[in-house]
Amino acid sequence: MGKVRRGGYVFITWKGDHSPRHVHVYRDGLLIAKWDLDNRQPMIGKATRRIRVLIEELEAEETL
Repeated sequence: MGKVRRGGYVFITWKGDHSPRHVHVYRDGLLIAKWDLDNRQPMIGKATRRIRVLIEELEAEETL
């Protein structure tokens, strides 16, 4: 499991979770979005531009 706090959001991934690779995005304890990392699209909710930029930064750092 990986848990990263960035920009007021919490990004959580679980090793061995179901396909496709994805990240859960929380703010104030509420699920905001579930983002498909392979296809770069939302699975649940809406990912704002800010969330997408943060995900790109975390992927570039190999944190996700």
